[in-house]
Amino acid sequence: MAPTLAVSFNDSSDITDFVLNKGNGVKGLSEMGLESLPKQYIQPLEERMCGTKIMPHESIPIIDMSKWDDPKVAEAICEAAEKWGFFQIINHGVPIEVLENVKEATHQFFRLPAEEKRKYLKEFSPSNNVRFGTSFSPESEKALEWKDYLSLFYVSEDEASALWPAVCKDQVLEYMNRSEIVIRKLLDVLLKNLNVTEIDETKESLLMGSKRTNLNYYPICPNPELTVGVGRHSDVSTLTFLLQDDIGGLYVRGNNDSWIHVPPVSGSIVINVGDALQIMSNGRYKSIEHRVIANGNNNRISVPIFINPRPSDKISPFPEVLASGEKAVYKEVLYSDYVKHFFRKAHDGKKTIDMAKI
Repeated sequence: MAPTLAVSFNDSSDITDFVLNKGNGVKGLSEMGLESLPKQYIQPLEERMCGTKIMPHESIPIIDMSKWDDPKVAEAICEAAEKWGFFQIINHGVPIEVLENVKEATHQFFRLPAEEKRKYLKEFSPSNNVRFGTSFSPESEKALEWKDYLSLFYVSEDEASALWPAVCKDQVLEYMNRSEIVIRKLLDVLLKNLNVTEIDETKESLLMGSKRTNLNYYPICPNPELTVGVGRHSDVSTLTFLLQDDIGGLYVRGNNDSWIHVPPVSGSIVINVGDALQIMSNGRYKSIEHRVIANGNNNRISVPIFINPRPSDKISPFPEVLASGEKAVYKEVLYSDYVKHFFRKAHDGKKTIDMAKI
């Protein structure tokens, strides 16, 4: 049973040590029954949700995928990627049982004792491809985010079986394997709309040469209005394939500086365009800013799969997109440089993509 008495720390370095170094994460803080938010989690006013404009009646598209071959489905996918950068899919073919199993496995991992999770901290993990952490980039953030995560970079089934935590590896692998069929179909539809008629080996590498799955945990937060679960950012992926639970809290940027909630829909997957696809489509498809709020009443989880180019790939607008004389908006960038640029700073909206602009 977790302690519920409010615990005081002598100074901020005690909290940093408890959360970052001892493997407790913010989940450990949450379970101590803190009465107020520690100061290192208090976000500047401009980053808090309370002062922003929320559009309660707006919604990202929800697309029924049960008739893949219907041209209207392809049209809806491409329109959503161009206009919104985000959409939800239902009847997608990934069994509900697989989705429920990976959600339960996420809870199981975060229920592990701190000393078990600590084995996967950067300093102790058996591989750079398996990483337990908290916030986003604590060494470069002025204010921390109220989130813990386990990040699993996929190299092979053998490596995953050997190195990923036993409590969740089978469920994550099954989720990734079942999702791949859907991801390939989505990319096929999106690329045909860009006049890319065939995804050969080179293009497949550019689009989905590497994959990473995160298990995200957002514990109950004291003073949730003062912090964020995840700050404003766009993903650096080609596509992100996101499973969320039934709690809610994901917001995407709409028009006129407003924010739109992405409500949980039973059995659905949230799809969003990442920066890599925005670059490769020469801006036709939009990688949109999004954020997650903290919650004062419920723990929340989400399980995104990030579909990415390989680190060694150079990305730029596809020649087929520019064939009609359209001018390139983005230059060629080495994907590993792009990703390093993203991770070496705090979340800052859409600024990462500026490094690729001509």
